[in-house]
Amino acid sequence: MTHLSDRALLVQLNISQWTARKLDKKATREVADANYASRDAGNYHKKLLPMSDSLANIHTMTGSIRQEFLTNTLPWGLNNTHMLPTANYLNFMTTFRKRKSEWEQVVAKFLLDYPSLQTTAQRFLGNLYDAADYPDVSDLRSKFAMELVVLPVPTADFRVQLADDELDSIKADLQRRVEENSGIAMRDAWQRLYDRVKHMVERLSKLDDPKSRFHESTLEHVTDLCKLLPRLNIMDDPNLEAMRYEVEAKLAGLSKDAVVNDPVLRQSKIDEASDIMARMGAFMGV
Repeated sequence: MTHLSDRALLVQLNISQWTARKLDKKATREVADANYASRDAGNYHKKLLPMSDSLANIHTMTGSIRQEFLTNTLPWGLNNTHMLPTANYLNFMTTFRKRKSEWEQVVAKFLLDYPSLQTTAQRFLGNLYDAADYPDVSDLRSKFAMELVVLPVPTADFRVQLADDELDSIKADLQRRVEENSGIAMRDAWQRLYDRVKHMVERLSKLDDPKSRFHESTLEHVTDLCKLLPRLNIMDDPNLEAMRYEVEAKLAGLSKDAVVNDPVLRQSKIDEASDIMARMGAFMGV
């Protein structure tokens, strides 16, 4: 019998970064007083490094890496903990290590630019500039970190010195939690496929409106998910695989020009996708 612990790992992605934003209490008071408002009416947060592409690049890349993490993992029942199927481990880790290296290079560039960025900020901020708001480069470096923690999926195969009835209760509770979280993960996989097909139907259905815009990414996201889902199907759900296969066969690989310029093809794909959605809904209870 294959256990979930053989099929998946638990992973936590921890990223810290400097936001370069600070509450300016003095400016907050001045704005409130100048407008005869209560000082609790709002806060003035200043950007310590306005117009800084170096820092913006870090924040953008951080968001991208987080999204890639969510795409390649499934939810687990604990905050900040996700399940990484072993079938997807090598693909994900290869990409993650590359992305982490790129992120560290962007951070290094920002730290190199930091002194000149601080000088530029002084010109932009005027009287709002306060040198005390800016950490030293050595302290700033410690504010950037990226770590992926990998843990095993818990199993009931453990031994501690407790009364048999207590130990049995703990094992039963653990098994129940693992089964619940496995169900959550699989529902997420189903939902992803359903949402992609639904979005495609919605966008294709609006193409008769000349003001509507259709993006190539709508089609690409369907194709990409069809390639990824076999590695996320931790329970080898045959129904999910059958639906994924049908989506791939009928809806993946389409070109934007084809569906935009051929109304007959477009309607046939809307009909096929709608039929798939209806049958998926039956499995999902939608």
